[in-house]
This record gives sequence, C-alpha cells and structure tokens, in this order.
Amino acid sequence: QVQLVESGGGLVQPGGSLRLSCVASRTLFSFKFMGWYRQRPEKQRELVASLTSAGTTNYADSVKGRFTISRDNAKNTVYLQMNSLRPEDTAVYYCDLRGPMGDDYWGQGTQVTVTS
Repeated sequence: QVQLVESGGGLVQPGGSLRLSCVASRTLFSFKFMGWYRQRPEKQRELVASLTSAGTTNYADSVKGRFTISRDNAKNTVYLQMNSLRPEDTAVYYCDLRGPMGDDYWGQGTQVTVTS
C-alpha cells in the first residue's frame, strides 16, 4: 500500500502564492500519472493539474499560467506551485498517483483558503 502525505496548504491573501507537496512512500518512477485535484465547497472534485511519466503536463483552464506541477524524484515528491491565487481557488487540494496496473492512491487533502 502506498502512502501519500500532503502539506503546504494554508491561508493566503489574493495574489499570494503557496506550494503544495505530496510525498509518496514509493518511488515516483512507479507511477504513470500524477495529479492534483481540488474540491471547492458545494462543487465536484476537479482535476487542476497533471503530469504523466512521459513528462506531459495538463492544466485546467482556470489555473493555466498560474499553477505549475512538478516532481522531485529524489524526494519522491510531487509539487503544485500556485501563484496569483484568487478567492475562487479556495478548496481542499488532493494529490492522486496512479500506477500502471490501475492502482490509484490519494492523499489526505490539504486546505487552501484565499481571502483578504
């Protein structure tokens, strides 16, 4: 069983930045898909950013140009750098890692609140 530990959420003013981290208990080379989702109040969970093992990234239109997903293989960590944060980015953010055999792992979620 893979454990994912998220950190980096918090309270930030509009225009500010945060970096979320997702540390996996297994090497990132064992995953074919790494993603960050968020769930805003009374909304469905949505994919915010993703990174494949081939290096392909994908972003939701609402975060393009502001968020960046990346990985540090030596630290088994996936990051989500969030800049120019807006109140509508307020949500619980989850990392999702998927292996090649359909195995799917989720972090516990980290709260991001953007407010003045």
